[in-house]
Amino acid sequence: MEHKLPLFIVTGASGVGKTTVMHELRALLPDFDVLSTDDDNFGTTAAKLEYQDRFNLLFHFASAVAKSGRGTIICGTLMPWDAKKCDTYNSFSELCFINLHCDDMTRSTRLRNRADKAMWTDEMLKSHEEFARWLLNNAETEYNPPMPTIDTTSTAPFEVAEQIKAFVVQKWKERNA
Repeated sequence: MEHKLPLFIVTGASGVGKTTVMHELRALLPDFDVLSTDDDNFGTTAAKLEYQDRFNLLFHFASAVAKSGRGTIICGTLMPWDAKKCDTYNSFSELCFINLHCDDMTRSTRLRNRADKAMWTDEMLKSHEEFARWLLNNAETEYNPPMPTIDTTSTAPFEVAEQIKAFVVQKWKERNA
């Protein structure tokens, strides 16, 4: 009988620090593959892939990694209903989401300081505020297991990564209990 492993997904609204913490996680969890839903995993072909196609590829990667007994962490905005559409969704014992969150002012400042700052209109910023609130309000009901939230407003990326590591290690140990 095949022993399934959990898949970890670090999610959150734009500007909360998912990409920044991803680099820290790679150093802290060398026995895990840490991937991103962003373009950096797919090179120049990324522009040709729809989000659902990216998610599906990432799940295939994670499934292949799991067959070797290693874990995977995916960093990026990914919803449970999108995950369920992936071909290899049932290859995992569970999907463990972790929500990164920061206050609205911090998120707005971070987004307006990005290289793509021209796209962050007041309307776009408002939409991400609403999405961030949705994640907080639905962490217990739309996610199974319930999704913990880590506040990145004034927490250094290394400390955020340490909190994620503690969660991942705890869940990893539970699967072997």
